Amino acid sequence: MSISDEKKLDINNTAFLVGVYKKNDEKEECDQLLEELEELMQTMGVDVAGKKAIRNQKPSARFLLTSGKAEELFHNVMEAEAGIIVFDADISPSQQRNMERESCLAVIDRREVILEIFSQRATTREARLQIDLARAEYDLPRLTRAWTHLSRQRGGTNMKGEGERQIELDRRMVRARISRLQKELVKVRSQRATQRKQRRKKPVPNAAIVGYTNAGKSSLLNRLTNAGILADDKLFATLDPTTRRILLNNNQELLLTDTVGFIRKLPHDLVEAFKATLEETVVADFLIHVVDASDPDALQQMDTTFKVLNELDADTKKTIIAFNKIDQVEHSNRLASLRSAYPDCIFISVKSGQGIELLQERMCELIEHKLFDVELNIPFDRFDLMALIHRQCQVHSEKYDDNFIYVKCTAPNDLKNEIEDYIVNATIPNTHRC
Repeated sequence: MSISDEKKLDINNTAFLVGVYKKNDEKEECDQLLEELEELMQTMGVDVAGKKAIRNQKPSARFLLTSGKAEELFHNVMEAEAGIIVFDADISPSQQRNMERESCLAVIDRREVILEIFSQRATTREARLQIDLARAEYDLPRLTRAWTHLSRQRGGTNMKGEGERQIELDRRMVRARISRLQKELVKVRSQRATQRKQRRKKPVPNAAIVGYTNAGKSSLLNRLTNAGILADDKLFATLDPTTRRILLNNNQELLLTDTVGFIRKLPHDLVEAFKATLEETVVADFLIHVVDASDPDALQQMDTTFKVLNELDADTKKTIIAFNKIDQVEHSNRLASLRSAYPDCIFISVKSGQGIELLQERMCELIEHKLFDVELNIPFDRFDLMALIHRQCQVHSEKYDDNFIYVKCTAPNDLKNEIEDYIVNATIPNTHRC
């Protein structure tokens, strides 16, 4: 019997959501986080019967809440006929056990909700390994929960009850599982690094689409590349990174990667667990940070994304900030305020296509320093090289004479080794243009 089996959530149950804050000026943010938690529950497939923000100045070691507030909460949950209590705060294993014992209901926290969603939606082997590892590390200190139904046996001082023995066995099994998952992840990450190295041997720059969950990242990738990936109006609609090629207006190819969305209060161990998925942001030449302009919390969401990028050491990369869903902004003065505050940002609607051309132009500018203008004389027997030039360069003119094909084009820097023997004239790229 595993902890996951014991705790498997029944999606037919309804949940009661609880937010906890200390000071009055934290109430508004607490309410916003509860709304986000409600969206997470909907993504998981669990209905919400009620929610409550509780001011709790002196956290209790036993219940997190004071005894009086905990009793009042349990009464509210009974009135709402909810089957699960979900805290928008981290609760310790002992607090979890105490509340479950007192309320006779399942009690979980935000971290467990996110783990459950990730486990439902991950498809690649790497993502599943990462989730299994995060789940095992989360479950290890909570094993006692799974065996409270076992009776304690009486005996001598060296005798242990059935439950105690089973907990020890389970702990060994979970630790062994954590060790095995860590080793498997090392292998998978090594394979990904090899694949990435192979990709980067080709003269194709790459960019990563980042941003808050449900900002429209997958929809943007679909719009730019016809990728056909899932783009649902749910938090964490997609978890696994998807990379597609795009041909920009300057005839330059670009690898574009969609990454998992960020949320506030993303558990640190999940950031660690998903670093291999998010490391596309680390190796990218630049980032496209998509922001939902129609969301009242857009600026807070931007700040959350910046903080996660900082944890990944990717916050100093060149970044295009694209305010999406401008067609859904209800008040024109809000859009005008955003344009005034962020004059260098792009304002787009992935749905209507507004601003996409401008975004493409900005993408061209960011990889321009990787290009150089060159004139070539290509022998007639090197049509393979001509094909490569047409695939990866922007050809401005092409003339045939008796001995050579004269080509004037803009080429990526990484193509120099292939064409250096045929260069007639070249212009060194201006690396400070972007």
